[in-house]
Amino acid sequence: MGAGVEEWGGGIWAAADLVTPMAVRVAATLRLADHIASGRASVEALVEVVDADQDALRRVMEHLVAVGVFTRSSDGTFGLTKLGEQLQDDDPLGVRPWLDLEGAVGRAELSFVELLHTVRTGRPAFPRFFGRPFWEDLSADAKLAASFDALMGSRLVAEAPLVAEAYPWGSLRHVVDVGGGNGSMLIAILRAHEGLRGTVLDLEGPVARAQQAFAAAGLSDRADATVGSFFDELPAGAGGYVLSGVLHDWDDPQALSILRRCAEAASDTGKVLVVDHLGDHLSGVSDTQGDLRMLCYVRGRERGIDQLRDLAAEAGLRVGQIAPAGTRSVIEMLPAH
Repeated sequence: MGAGVEEWGGGIWAAADLVTPMAVRVAATLRLADHIASGRASVEALVEVVDADQDALRRVMEHLVAVGVFTRSSDGTFGLTKLGEQLQDDDPLGVRPWLDLEGAVGRAELSFVELLHTVRTGRPAFPRFFGRPFWEDLSADAKLAASFDALMGSRLVAEAPLVAEAYPWGSLRHVVDVGGGNGSMLIAILRAHEGLRGTVLDLEGPVARAQQAFAAAGLSDRADATVGSFFDELPAGAGGYVLSGVLHDWDDPQALSILRRCAEAASDTGKVLVVDHLGDHLSGVSDTQGDLRMLCYVRGRERGIDQLRDLAAEAGLRVGQIAPAGTRSVIEMLPAH
């Protein structure tokens, strides 16, 4: 398919192109930008350090030159454009691991080839493509699970301190980060509020990583982690139950079940704190890409404040204050009565 076909297809062909996105993702997976930056600028040098067929790799790289990711000199060596530099591991945006086809998210993106199945049936694409549900797939592969935790943790690096300062967490005395992963969010909150204690509740793998993170942060005296599921009864009596980036992973019935478990544990004196993206105008869904990802991966959904209010009401909760925290918000939910 040459330039003539591209001209014929115009903008819609460019929008529907799968060739270039997959070539970029292959380059990200093989860490080609880092290898080129380190001096392995020829295809011959690259095949010595990456698992690739020389002819196939050359052809992919030639396409990436054509679309402005790499440059090629007269001696056949390759370099990086400004665009290509973003594929390096140390690029400030940190995009490369999200594109890595052997990482949790990059791999999951492949399920979009089954989007038609999802649209026709309403069922997620991921299990159709990979043969088992997303969470089950993560649990079965320690490397994928660690990749997922690392990616989710990296998203919190910049915004967790903003979340920690956006709400008076210290007044809660003890918070349970429900589905808190490796503890990144809880660590930021505890660092900002010295008198606060915290607990991560999650599955066995994340709990082990959270315990290690607490120890490394010097917070083992105020932080612990316990194995559990947010679909089961939660430990009662804490001042706050945090759901950070959890509800969008689930459809409405399951999200409601999670909120009800938190409401039961919080009882009349505790609060449920939802930390999530609400969109530019706090209503509707502005992140349509994220919404489709949740649909395809797990049949989850991104929600605006009106949808969260409705879920809260069904769970016996009402929305209190909403505190902006970077691109996220802290949505306080209190007992409805």
